[in-house]
Amino acid sequence: MRILLIEDDGALCEALRPALEAASFRVDICPNGTDGLTLLTSGAYDVCILDRMLPGLDGLSLLRAARMRGISTPVLMLTALSGIGDRVDGLDAGADDYLAKPFDTRELLARLRALTRRPGTTADPALHIGDVTLSPTELTLTGPQGTASLTNRECDLLEALLRSPGRLQARSSLLAQVWGPLAEVEEANLDCYIHFVRRRLQSVGSQSRVITVRGSGYKFEVAP
Repeated sequence: MRILLIEDDGALCEALRPALEAASFRVDICPNGTDGLTLLTSGAYDVCILDRMLPGLDGLSLLRAARMRGISTPVLMLTALSGIGDRVDGLDAGADDYLAKPFDTRELLARLRALTRRPGTTADPALHIGDVTLSPTELTLTGPQGTASLTNRECDLLEALLRSPGRLQARSSLLAQVWGPLAEVEEANLDCYIHFVRRRLQSVGSQSRVITVRGSGYKFEVAP
């Protein structure tokens, strides 16, 4: 299950990462609200932990914008503001749960388990799009002519594309989703992996295609 942690406290992020990974989450960390909104609205995440006080765009504004765009990803909001009014503001903005700092990691994990048990938030479900099925847990892609094994990076890239079929995914968004928001990675790496996933689609006999939108990014075009 993939989790997006939008938090500008680097020490807190590094303290949480091992616990989240031990609970079988694949963790992406984003330190500001502007990039956090881009990642959350990509549709690539199963759950989000969102700090209320962020540089660039505060957590409440980020969440309102995501909900207005139809994003239903469960969101657990973190904040140092623990008054009743603050909690009400967070919930009214679209948060599914609210946790005040400082908190016990065990409580955070329990709340995440509760959020991901809700209908529509099963862990790493297989994605059935057009004539292909992607299994993130098994790292496989299945099409009309068989099944291909994937690397973690290929799987992450295909998952990002398949979760938004027909929609343009900006290069910057794909880089952040696949390599992480803080990773120092050259754009040429993305082009290489686009080539790899195109070959995987061909190898399983899929008629779906990854389309290049010159100067902007890529989109997954589902076979008729």
